[in-house]
Amino acid sequence: MPKTNHAPFEPAERRRRDPQRATRAIALGGALIALILVGLCATVLYQSRIDAMERARETSRNLALIAERDIDRNFELYALSLQAVVDGLNEADVTALPARLRREVLFDRAATAKYLGAMLVIDASGKIVIDSDNDVPRAGNFADRAYFTVQRDNPHAGLYVSDPYRSRLRNGTPSIALSRRLSHSDGSFAGIVLIAIDLEYFRHLFAGLSLGPHGAISLIGRDGVMITRQPYDADVVGLNISRASTFRQFMSAPEGSFSDMSTIDGTRRLYYFRHVPDLPLIIMVAEAEPDIYAAWYRRAFVIGSLTGVLGLGFVVLSFLLGAQLRRRMRAESELELLARTDGLTGLGNRRSLGEILDQEWRRARRTRSMFSLLFVDIDRFKAYNDTYGHQAGDDALAAVARCIGESIRRPPDSAARYGGEEFVVVLPDTPPAGAAQVAEKIRAAISDLAIEHAGSEYGRITASIGTASWSPDQEGDVTAVIKAADEALYGAKATGRNKVTPYQSP
Repeated sequence: MPKTNHAPFEPAERRRRDPQRATRAIALGGALIALILVGLCATVLYQSRIDAMERARETSRNLALIAERDIDRNFELYALSLQAVVDGLNEADVTALPARLRREVLFDRAATAKYLGAMLVIDASGKIVIDSDNDVPRAGNFADRAYFTVQRDNPHAGLYVSDPYRSRLRNGTPSIALSRRLSHSDGSFAGIVLIAIDLEYFRHLFAGLSLGPHGAISLIGRDGVMITRQPYDADVVGLNISRASTFRQFMSAPEGSFSDMSTIDGTRRLYYFRHVPDLPLIIMVAEAEPDIYAAWYRRAFVIGSLTGVLGLGFVVLSFLLGAQLRRRMRAESELELLARTDGLTGLGNRRSLGEILDQEWRRARRTRSMFSLLFVDIDRFKAYNDTYGHQAGDDALAAVARCIGESIRRPPDSAARYGGEEFVVVLPDTPPAGAAQVAEKIRAAISDLAIEHAGSEYGRITASIGTASWSPDQEGDVTAVIKAADEALYGAKATGRNKVTPYQSP
């Protein structure tokens, strides 16, 4: 290998004449460790914040599932009860029964269920003909209600769930209705069967689900009409929110979560929504972000304060220890850096590269294993330095070195700065295909840095890479492998740059 010029060591006498330098180094090291400590604390707290949000999301999902299962189970029973009435009215034996017996057969005491307002059979004109609560049907015409008109106008409406309304039969009680169509034998409209459900059912169900002091849970129709909301507000029932940004999110998928500002009270919340299967309903669970992060804020204050005090104490302690340890720490640091590491890039230097090559070459020959080597060169780097300056060039070299270091993960793999803008990567136990794969990973990572380079045909910093491999059945030494990788590198340069080129033997 060519000789390498190393910067000379600083004379020991000069170091002894400058005792404050070691103290400053230790103080800076202490400050750096304090910053790392603060950074780790910040990372942990940030992850804790994310965890708090994830726990809230999972809690909201579980609450939505609880509510959905209760609603789905009850609505399934209501739907079966409606269908039973439809089927019973098609039986001549049932319709011929006396009013009381017919009412018991048709409704089968379903109307006595809690929060169930009434079950009614309404004829084609909108009048009640059979009433679950009375042998003599109550008076009233409901031809104007949506639960009637939808069934009248659409023979295939199936089970219809209405928007909230105030019951005319129960002193304005807020309710929703489930209805099914009745048809004559020729298919013409014969009326409807409906079940009225008090909204108190949903209030009672949602009141048992804890969401914090500012949380909310709602049941919304897929047309955007608010059926109910906890905490309950009579003015919200029946409100159409179809134009709200939150509702557009609700309609974007069968279920999901997102953060947004409430159009009702202006509170920012984490929303979880879920469409109830087979029903035109959406369950929305929203936990207020101040409630989600309340415990985290307290924990962050305590941990952050302790970490800050600890970090400050560490800096002070570093100043005190620096006076005693400066000579030894400075000497060891300088020796280590000069002996093994390139100061700009943090990779190995030419000296350490020579030791690594010698060691790995001997091992490859001894174990008769594959040995590969990459030669990496930054394209048109001189032009980059001329255009952007040497400081920018040093920053680019450091960034490229990081890409190389992050692209080799196996313990035996190593990388070093060969000189200038050239780097060498040593890959023991690696066949040509594996070397090409690592080289391509490095090339792509450097290109993805997207460092502007006006003097490059690609408009960014790129690198050309030559690869060469040695197998146990070949002769030669490590110098031949280096030369082969260098030739492959020049081949990559000559054929367009920003590419990986393997060595092709003549």
